[in-house]
Amino acid sequence: MDQPAIPVMAMLPTWNEAGNIRSLIEALLALDGMHVVVVDDDSPDGTWRIVADIAERDRRVHLVHRRGVRGRGSAGVAGFRYALHAGAALIVEMDADWSHHPRHIPAMLEAARHADVVIGSRLVPGGGESGRSAIRMAITRLANLYIRLVLGVSVRDCTSGFRVFRREALERINLAAMRSNGPAIVQEVLVACRRAGCTFAEVPIWFEQRRAGKSSLTFKILLNGLISVLRFRFQR
Repeated sequence: MDQPAIPVMAMLPTWNEAGNIRSLIEALLALDGMHVVVVDDDSPDGTWRIVADIAERDRRVHLVHRRGVRGRGSAGVAGFRYALHAGAALIVEMDADWSHHPRHIPAMLEAARHADVVIGSRLVPGGGESGRSAIRMAITRLANLYIRLVLGVSVRDCTSGFRVFRREALERINLAAMRSNGPAIVQEVLVACRRAGCTFAEVPIWFEQRRAGKSSLTFKILLNGLISVLRFRFQR
């Protein structure tokens, strides 16, 4: 039996986001037509338990509870595949720590009427970020310059994980072939969509510091991601 169509589904990969997840889900559900799928890697802080409790009371909330496996990359792929199977017409990829604010989603959805992939961008006019040091912001800009040069993409904010995909865009790429298990999945999906002929748009967003919890991003993870970009350049 075919799954019922869902206008929009937000996809949130999570790891120890118990302090953020309930309020973020509530804010997302306040948007028209929104469903939410949380892909949690068995967080020790019980994030998945909070989501399971909400899902029992609201059919718009879905949980993919992964045991024995961990990683932002594979979690994102699992979330994309779940959203496609559920019948979502538009899939919103975003972080679960409030750095990606739901207030930007309506403008991104509007832009998706004319583009296959819409990126919430800090690096276009009107976009920006707060709560981070000048060094961190400089690293973001240098990393994006490097990625644009290596991958040959015109997107300004190649590291943004705040994106809207038409389902047709994700259906054009081979999600099963994605190999990144860390944040580099953002660039791997980006280059796959470009090679599949997808059209892009960027909408300005304001990137904010997480509200609760601690980021799992380290310098080593960041460096590995930048090295992975070279692999994406030459893989087929």
